[in-house]
Amino acid sequence: MKKWFLGIGLVGLVFSMTSSSLIVLPTVNNKAFQVGEKLRYRVTYGFVDAGEAILEVKSTTKKNGEREMIHLKGTGRTLGGFNTFFKVNDVYESYVDKKGIFPWQFVRRVDEGGHKINQDYTFKHDKLKVNNGDGKEFSIPVGIQDMVSSFYYARTLDFKNMKVGDVVEFKCFMDDEIWPLKIKFVGDEVIHIRKGKFNCKKFVPVVQQGRYFESENDVNFWVTNDENRIPIFVRAKIPVGTVKLHLVEWEGLKHTLNKVK
Repeated sequence: MKKWFLGIGLVGLVFSMTSSSLIVLPTVNNKAFQVGEKLRYRVTYGFVDAGEAILEVKSTTKKNGEREMIHLKGTGRTLGGFNTFFKVNDVYESYVDKKGIFPWQFVRRVDEGGHKINQDYTFKHDKLKVNNGDGKEFSIPVGIQDMVSSFYYARTLDFKNMKVGDVVEFKCFMDDEIWPLKIKFVGDEVIHIRKGKFNCKKFVPVVQQGRYFESENDVNFWVTNDENRIPIFVRAKIPVGTVKLHLVEWEGLKHTLNKVK
């Protein structure tokens, strides 16, 4: 009987030691962005600049074992008079796998009109788990994204052969839940922003039950139709009007951002 229990124990030990190695971490061919990229957006409400958002790709010495990482950082804040009645100061950070563009760590510090959210997620893709920083672990599929990494991962996808109506889907872990993010290709358009005209691909989200936006027409976004694949303009309807986000500055791009003459 003792030998039987010993045998079972050894099998369990071997399985626990080898099961994580059976999980293949995904890799992507990232031709869209590089360390040093910085994008600055203006957030417009009506005809007024209400805020700004900055997205940066930074180097980091952090590693997960031998896996090198990239530091992605997004900040958002209100401008001018909007600070008087609803001040926003948000910071989102993601430490993503350099080869696979999926997160190992996610940090969220939100302060919106006094409403604060602090989140610290630790992703364990090799164990198909994520720890939310509050003592809870959740099961996840390997390669799942977070709120920041989703933006960059989407840029690595191949849009060249997309047809109107095609839907791209991937998973995102957000607010202790797994959400399927779905975006639908609407067509090619030339979009005119403050910095000029650009060839773009237009997308809309596939609306999901229980989310903030109820119609596909509530949100539209345009991505540069080049190797950078930068979201250059976003228009969203809200109960009290329309909010627009448009690119105003950029640096450190991997490829030249070409304007339409």
